[in-house]
Amino acid sequence: MPTDSTPSIADALDRVRDRIAQAAQAANRDPADITLVAVSKTKPVDRVRDALDHGQRDFGENYLQDALAKIGALTEREPLWHFIGDIQSNKTRDIASNFAWAHAIDRFKIARRLSDQRPEGLAPLNLCIQVNIDGEASKSGLAPDAVVELADQIVELDHVRLRGLMTIPAPRDDEAGQRKPFAALRDLMQRLNDRGHALDTLSMGMSTDLEAAIAEGATHVRVGTDIFGARDH
Repeated sequence: MPTDSTPSIADALDRVRDRIAQAAQAANRDPADITLVAVSKTKPVDRVRDALDHGQRDFGENYLQDALAKIGALTEREPLWHFIGDIQSNKTRDIASNFAWAHAIDRFKIARRLSDQRPEGLAPLNLCIQVNIDGEASKSGLAPDAVVELADQIVELDHVRLRGLMTIPAPRDDEAGQRKPFAALRDLMQRLNDRGHALDTLSMGMSTDLEAAIAEGATHVRVGTDIFGARDH
């Protein structure tokens, strides 16, 4: 149970939704066009259930075994699960079988395995290519100039659907600085669409920079700390 110093999941969700609505209004956008992905990694299933009770449907997970336990416990609630972490080959079958989205694709091998292992009867798995927009050695993702080749390969696969791009920029203190990498990702998606792709998703923005991301066209913001609190170990 939340204490006086720990806000409830409902209150936290309301605050984040208000931030999204205000950012959308400032950008002359419809808040309904922005999906809040509640990053529930490391959080117990009862807190995810609390969020579901308050109307949250989309949840992001990084750690497969932890996610599978929650998925199994919440099948009757039908949340929409997003895998937002790096994907190794030995994880593709479970991700293909249990998730609606994978946000961190940076290798064709992984996209192909996800397509091959997607069960019959499920809708295509939605994919985003992860772009290392700032060229940070410590982060996964493709350099921007490598994205076109991977996008052209993924669209030939049968059981996945390339939806867009994802990035986690280097931290910046001011909103103007935060907006620059998000604008670069938006421009990259436009270049892909000019080549004939029909991408509609920019997965960018987290607790500290969602306003800047929305200003530059984010369709999915991934928020964990401001909903569930600090990471549980």
